[in-house]
Amino acid sequence: MSRSKNRNPEPAKTPNGKTDFSAPGAKVRIDKWLWAARFFKTRSLATEVVEGGKVKCNDERVKPAYGVQVGDVLTVPVGWDDMVLVVKGLGDKRGSATIAQGLYEETMESKKKRAERAANRKLMKDPALEIKARPTKRDRRVMDDFKWGEE
Repeated sequence: MSRSKNRNPEPAKTPNGKTDFSAPGAKVRIDKWLWAARFFKTRSLATEVVEGGKVKCNDERVKPAYGVQVGDVLTVPVGWDDMVLVVKGLGDKRGSATIAQGLYEETMESKKKRAERAANRKLMKDPALEIKARPTKRDRRVMDDFKWGEE
């Protein structure tokens, strides 16, 4: 039984046998693209994050084998925040940082949101920074007095 449509067409190849990413409709696995764009140090880390549902393509959860195309909108976790990116180029090989930055462009809304959240984190003091070690016997007495009041 043959299918009328070929769902996974063979990617276009250049004369030297390499994949031609400039061809219309060219796709790259999302885990490979995230690794090539230097969002993750290893491809297996990228695969884990995609499988965990943290990465979205066009606001939908995808699997690691999902094919990313130029123009797709990706939501990728970076540190404390999520980046919303537009795919500008395809690549399956990890290159220099300048080449990797050419593969995507962050949206203005995403940049603003991440800057606001970073500013909020700077203003908020982390209570754990004040804790130096386990409370001493004297510290416990002070805490008990504060908790129960002096009698």
